[in-house]
Formats: sequence, structure tokens, C-alpha cells
Amino acid sequence: MKKFLIIGLGNPGPKYEFTRHNVGFKVLEELASAYNEKFEPDKLSDICRIKVKGRLFLLVKPTTYMNLSGKAVRYWMQKEKIEIENILVLTDDVNLNFGTLRLKAKGSDGGHNGLKHIQEVLGTTKYARLRFGIGSDYSKGSQINYVLGIWTEEELVLLKERLEVFSKAIISFGLAGINHTMNNFNGK
Repeated sequence: MKKFLIIGLGNPGPKYEFTRHNVGFKVLEELASAYNEKFEPDKLSDICRIKVKGRLFLLVKPTTYMNLSGKAVRYWMQKEKIEIENILVLTDDVNLNFGTLRLKAKGSDGGHNGLKHIQEVLGTTKYARLRFGIGSDYSKGSQINYVLGIWTEEELVLLKERLEVFSKAIISFGLAGINHTMNNFNGK
């Protein structure tokens, strides 16, 4: 069975649960819910396994905090023997408008500490990342407060539909491949 490691970036604990920075966790929770599966605590992460058309998607929410996400990625890659081309990392992105989806096969960390640590640990930037736009509606010097802030009422109204679109993009990544998924989902 072909395996895919899907890592949602975020911070553990109730303090961060509804923050913009935890949107990676929220997307995975939406996907698990769509398949009636639940996350269970495991080493360095909460994990959930879903099977779709002969493919196994290992959904991972690192419990290492954002800045040490690479530890969980490396552990689950090695434990499950998953190749780097079958890894997808979900993260928030202040450079994209709210809800915008951008999938790339490789790239820079864009100043994101979670991606930065993953790149340091893996020694490469050649892994797929799925960015969820959270917008940049903050004043100079307030980025940390913004990303660690909770969703506005307006964002919450639209969030559920966006989480569903991102969930579909993850399944497409595993079933149809990255190029097909980029063509069909980027910018949506």
C-alpha cells in the first residue's frame, strides 16, 4: 500500500487551538472527520490513519511546538519508511489572502519557523508544502500577535468551506499526484 505522510503544522494545547497559526492542524482534523477517524497520541505527535483507494494517509499533528516540527517529520518518515516525494506539509501563510490555497513541490521556508526547522532536519527544501493563506491584516511589528490570534467572525464563517477544499487537495495529492493537484487547486 502506497503511504503518504501529511503533516499539519501548529502548536499543541488549548491555548493555540483556535489560532491562525494552527490552521495546519485544523485542515487535518477536518480530513479525519470526513473519514470518521480520530487522532490518537503517539510519539512526538497526534496521529490518524485514513485509507482511500488503496492509499494510506498518515495524518500527523506534531506535539513538539512549531519551531521543532522537523523532529516529528523525521521520526514518522523513518518509522513508516515514507519517501520524501510522498510528504506534504500544511502551513499558514501571511503572504496569501485568507483562504487562498498554494501547493508547491519545493521552496523556501518563507520565514516560517516550522518550515525552517523541517528543512534543517531533512537537509532539503525539496518536499511538498500546502500553504493556507491567513492574510496580513496587522500593523507593523504585530505579526506574532496576528498569527497567534484567533480567527475573526468573518473568517470563521468562511473557514469550514476552505478546510473542506484543502482536505480534497490532500486526497488529490495522494491519488492524482502533485502536478494534477497544483493545476486543479492552486489559487482556489
